[in-house]
Amino acid sequence: MTDQGDPMAAKFDDTLAIVTGAGSGLGRALCHQFAERGIRAVGVARLNDSILGTKETCKHPENIISIAADVSDQVAAERVFHQLDQLEFSHLILINNASVYDRYDFATASLDFFEREIKTNFGGAVSYTHLALQRMIRNGKGRIINVGSFADQAPLPGSTGYSVSKGALRLFSAALVADVGKRFPNIIINDWVPGMLDTKMGRPEGLDPKQAAVWGVELALLRNPELNGLVFDMNQDIAPQRSLKRRVAEALGLRPKHVPVFLD
Repeated sequence: MTDQGDPMAAKFDDTLAIVTGAGSGLGRALCHQFAERGIRAVGVARLNDSILGTKETCKHPENIISIAADVSDQVAAERVFHQLDQLEFSHLILINNASVYDRYDFATASLDFFEREIKTNFGGAVSYTHLALQRMIRNGKGRIINVGSFADQAPLPGSTGYSVSKGALRLFSAALVADVGKRFPNIIINDWVPGMLDTKMGRPEGLDPKQAAVWGVELALLRNPELNGLVFDMNQDIAPQRSLKRRVAEALGLRPKHVPVFLD
């Protein structure tokens, strides 16, 4: 539990944040950022050594719960949530960050590569979201952040499975908003594209994942229902596509214009 004597900790003492793919890179940085804000972070990663490393390298390891589990394993996912049910919380945050990117020639490579990316990048998010929603609906609130990419819109050579999985995840987010958004307005769902990062999956010239984590946690802590369904690119939302009729109405002052949301 967080320190009840700390006013910032008390602000989030009802909150529990789950971060998948938390053994390195962005996932580890997100866990650290939550912990430094006095929020309990549950880091999930496939390898035990890597997730223990996330806890050990944190300035506030007491705020991190490390769990070794493969997100593509449905039985393991159920065990994770049964373990979390032993904790006290009323506001649950889920960041579906776990992802693999196997660069290969689809025409000649084994389908095992493609299936692994789909099961991890998309299937893992589906499993964890399904289990998280059951708790969120019970509490009447919650936050789901799906870490996305623009790979589905502009695929690179050798990225078939990754691009397809990220496109499916984007559609999944939109379908979730349509399904639960009106019935449970305090369960807020967003896609977030953190940008090109300096990680194993990214590039050396990319953004420091610690900076991206600041934006990601800031987004996860926002509880405004009006944010439901917005897609965020790095530190601001992307204006939704508008019909010609809508654009004319905005120009005439008959409809409100889109006001960008910026993350600190």
